Amino acid sequence: MTTQTTEQPPARRKFTFPSALTVLAVVTIGVWLLAFLIPSGQYDRNGDGAPVEGTYHRVPSGQSFVDRLNDLFLSPVNGLYGIQDPKTSLVGPDNSGDLYGSAGVFLFVLAIGAFITVVFATGALDRGIGRLAHRLRDRGALLIAGVMVVFSVLGTVEGFAEETLGFYGLIVPLMLALGYDRMTAVGAIILGAGIGVLCSTVNPFATGVASSAADISLGDGIALRFVMWVVLTGVTVAYVIRYARRVRKNPGRSISGFLPGDRETSDAARTEVPELTGLHKAVLVVTALVFAFMIFSVVPWASALTGDADATPYGFELDWSFPQLAALFLCAAVLVGLVARLGEQKLSSTIIQGAADFISPALVILLARGVTVIMNNSKITDTVLHAIEGVVEGTSSAIFAIIIFVVNLPLAFLIPSTSGHATLAMPILAPLADFAGVSRAVVVTAWQAASGWMNLWVPTTAVTIGGVALAKVGYDKYLRFVWPLLALLFLLICAFVALGAAFT
Repeated sequence: MTTQTTEQPPARRKFTFPSALTVLAVVTIGVWLLAFLIPSGQYDRNGDGAPVEGTYHRVPSGQSFVDRLNDLFLSPVNGLYGIQDPKTSLVGPDNSGDLYGSAGVFLFVLAIGAFITVVFATGALDRGIGRLAHRLRDRGALLIAGVMVVFSVLGTVEGFAEETLGFYGLIVPLMLALGYDRMTAVGAIILGAGIGVLCSTVNPFATGVASSAADISLGDGIALRFVMWVVLTGVTVAYVIRYARRVRKNPGRSISGFLPGDRETSDAARTEVPELTGLHKAVLVVTALVFAFMIFSVVPWASALTGDADATPYGFELDWSFPQLAALFLCAAVLVGLVARLGEQKLSSTIIQGAADFISPALVILLARGVTVIMNNSKITDTVLHAIEGVVEGTSSAIFAIIIFVVNLPLAFLIPSTSGHATLAMPILAPLADFAGVSRAVVVTAWQAASGWMNLWVPTTAVTIGGVALAKVGYDKYLRFVWPLLALLFLLICAFVALGAAFT
C-alpha cells in the first residue's frame, strides 16, 4: 500500500508597501549615490539667505569619498541636530553656527503626541463624538453633516486621521439603522477627516512641518487655507449626503450593497451613550482653548489683517515657533491630566506612551532632514533647484502653483508620510516660489493639498484600507464611490492655489 502526498504550492507572499522609514532609508542611499553623478553648484544668496534667480554657477564640492561616507553615516544625527557653519555652509554635529537639523519639530511632534494621547485617555473626545451621533440619530442628513464637520475640524487643526478607525463600531450601525448603507459611513468618516487634513490650517504634522521646512511661520497663508477648508468641506459633506439620500430612497443604488442583517434596524445603534460628565466637558473646553491659543500664537496678525507681508507686528503678537509650541503642548498635557484627575502615575505613563506612539513620524522627519543634509554638503541642492527652475521658468504665478500641486501627487504616493514628504520636498520647492514671485505659503498649501488628496484614496494609507476593512466594504467599490468627488476636488484645489498665487 502506498500513500500519495500532494505537495501544496508555496504560498505567495502578499506585497505590502514599505513603511515611510524604509522608503526614506532607500531614498537616503539613493540620493547619496546620485550626489556622485549630479554636478555641484550654488546660487548667490541675498541678505535673507534666499537664492538669487539667475546666479547659479558650478562650484567644486570639495568633498572626498571619506567625507561623503561620513555624511551618509551621520545623516540621521545631522537631521536631528546638525549645525550649519556660516562660512562653509556645511552641516555637522560638531560645527558652530545655526541649527540646521529638525530638533525643534522633532520635540514638537513628541509633545503633541503626548497631549493627544492624554486627551483620548480621558475618554472625553470619544464620548463627545458618541453623544453627538446619538443625539442626531433620528436626523440622518444632520448626523452625517455633524460627524463630518467635527472630524474635519479635528483634521484641520491636529491631523485627525488614524484616530477615526475607532469610530466605525459606532457610526456604521447608526447609518444602517437610519436606512443608509455601509458606504455612507465610510464616506462620512474617511472623507470627513480627510478633507480636514487636505485643507490643514494649522495641522502640525502637515502645515507645521512644511512651514518649518519652507522657513516660514505656521500662520502664513492661513486665510487662504481657511477659505479653502470651508468650501471643500461643504462640497464633500454635500456629496456624501446626496449619495446617502439616494440610497435611502432606492437601496438598489447602493454601491457597497448590503450584508445579511444590514436592512434590519439595529437596537445596538440606538443604545443610549453615557452623558458627558463635568470632567469630560472641562477636558473638551481645555482642549479647544489650547488649539485656539496655538492658532493665536502663530498667526502674524499684522500681516494677515493688513495684507502687507512687511507690516510691523502688533504688540500682542507672540510669533511663536516650534520650541514654544512644544512647551505649550507638554504643559497642556499635564493640565488636561490634572483636570481629568488621571493621577500622577497614569498621567506620567500616558505622556510617555503618547510620545512613544509618535516616535515614528518624528523619526521620519529627522531621516528626511538627513537627506537634505547630504544634498547640502555635496552642493547638489541648488543644482536640482536650477533644473526645476528651468521647467517653471516663464510660467504665470497661477500656473506655477498648479504645477507645484501636480508635481507633489506622485511624491505623496511614494512617500506616504506627510511629515517626511514635507521635510524632503520643501527645501527645494519653497525657493522656487521666490523665483516665481509667489508666497512660499502658497507652495505649502499646494503641497499639503496634494498630500491630502492622494491620502483620500491611495491603498498605502492605513486610514483608507483599514477603514474600508472595518466597514466591510470592498476597496474597489470605495474607489467607484469616491472618484467623482476626487475629480471635483482636483479642479477646486487647482482653482484655489492659482488664485492664492495670483493675489500674493
